[in-house]
Amino acid sequence: MNLNFFDTAAGTDGTSFLMIIVIYAAIFGLLYLFLIRPKSKRQKQDQKMRESLEIGDEITTIGGIMGRVIAIRDDEDAIIIETGSDRVKMKLKRWSISTVDTEKELPAEEKKSKGWFKKNKSEDKNEETK
Repeated sequence: MNLNFFDTAAGTDGTSFLMIIVIYAAIFGLLYLFLIRPKSKRQKQDQKMRESLEIGDEITTIGGIMGRVIAIRDDEDAIIIETGSDRVKMKLKRWSISTVDTEKELPAEEKKSKGWFKKNKSEDKNEETK
């Protein structure tokens, strides 16, 4: 009888089980990097945008309604906007805001380029003049 055959077969089963675990961990890691993390990052940006609303900001809702914020109701988590030349007023929930169209001055830390290879054109001009 050849007992070494059974020993090597048992060893490969343990190794293949370990490889399956490693492959599943790699797949989960890639899913996290490409699906879960960007979505949660986008949700945080949207929440920050909605919390930083000010009276007078021009907004667009998820439904495509454009208007200017005239009141903010924190107790109801709602805003009141004014639309059109006839000054129709509408009360909306904050979650319905899609974009804030008013351009605001960004803090210096948010002006930095994001990513590995991206650079702002203004940074290139500053480097050339130095």
